[in-house]
Amino acid sequence: MKTTNNNFRKFTMLMLGLICYTTGVFAQKTDYAISSYQTEGVKAPNTHYIGAAWLNPLLRADDDLDYNITKATFKANSTLDWHKHESVQVLIIVDGVGYYQEKGKEAVLVKEGDVIRCEKNTEHWHSSSKHKDVTYLAIYGGENPTVWTEVVSQAYYDKVAERLN
Repeated sequence: MKTTNNNFRKFTMLMLGLICYTTGVFAQKTDYAISSYQTEGVKAPNTHYIGAAWLNPLLRADDDLDYNITKATFKANSTLDWHKHESVQVLIIVDGVGYYQEKGKEAVLVKEGDVIRCEKNTEHWHSSSKHKDVTYLAIYGGENPTVWTEVVSQAYYDKVAERLN
């Protein structure tokens, strides 16, 4: 009877192993669209900002997805111009230190771990800090999500940096 139980256990273990192996083999053959937010992206042209910035478009809105997710990295002493979006924008600061300001309010310091919700059609700007880079994930909707409204001058940025540092 002991031999039968041992044989049965061996058979069961062999079958479980075979099932796990086969499942693993077939699961590995599935194609997925995988991207990484850790990729720096491409250097953005200096159209609506001062300094150096890299953009990595992670997800784009389409018929089934209502929002975009873009990773942006701004080198120290870089800023976007004033702008607004046709939808709510969420910024998730994943690394570094930066500044954020909405029209009519004081600029604030933002750092890794902070999450900002900017309501639709609210003029605002965001940037790296004077001496540290910032990286954030921007979540926003719409096909034409950014409306540029006013330039953030180096003098204005420097004044904000002096107050916040």
